[in-house]
Amino acid sequence: MGPQGLFQVLADGVKNFMKEETFPAYSSRALFMLAPALAFIPAMLTWAVIPFGSPLPTPWGLIDLVVADLPVGFLFTLAISSVGVYGIVLAGWSSNNKYALLGGLRSSAQMVSYEIAMGMSVIPIFMLTESLNLGDIIRYQAEHGWMILKQPLAFVIFLIAAFAETNRLPFDLPESESELVGGYHTEYSSMKFALFFLGEYANMIASAAMMVTLFLGGWTLPFIDALNLPANSLLVGLIHIGVF
Repeated sequence: MGPQGLFQVLADGVKNFMKEETFPAYSSRALFMLAPALAFIPAMLTWAVIPFGSPLPTPWGLIDLVVADLPVGFLFTLAISSVGVYGIVLAGWSSNNKYALLGGLRSSAQMVSYEIAMGMSVIPIFMLTESLNLGDIIRYQAEHGWMILKQPLAFVIFLIAAFAETNRLPFDLPESESELVGGYHTEYSSMKFALFFLGEYANMIASAAMMVTLFLGGWTLPFIDALNLPANSLLVGLIHIGVF
């Protein structure tokens, strides 16, 4: 649809809004409706603590490019992202469908299993930077170099855990369309169905942004000291966003 299929995403969005809402006859309706929100909202909340650039100078003063600059930013991310597991479990259980229940249990078991590895892999970073604030971690890397060079094993473990958390290959076993029809979202339709996938892709972007922040210097570039300082103009601020 459109030139080179550019409007296909828009068409899919409109289609999901327009499709009929279905509710299984013996489902728990309140939990059935709550589950997609529990899967989507925590995925978006994790973006709140990630600094996408240095403070942007404007005629109205500095604008921080982070919604909430928490002193325990990474712990907030781990805590909020783990809430999304409840959405998947509830989706499978409230559908009153054996395929959805099996898919929900398999998916939640995988997500919980790799959270410990992900959390433990970044402990060396916090020991080096002496901070849990993501902005402080970026500033440390601006002065001392990227963490991927200091902690390559931690990066590999974090990367593998991120693939498992977001159900990407080769960790896409919970979907198992050939065995479980479609997994925990078998009984869902319309926008509730789409919210699960929006949450999944929001988690993928958040995981990538977290890897950039923790291991790849955030908005900084190695060997270019002028770009490692907080932005002194709007142009430099935009470059920092582009680097991120």
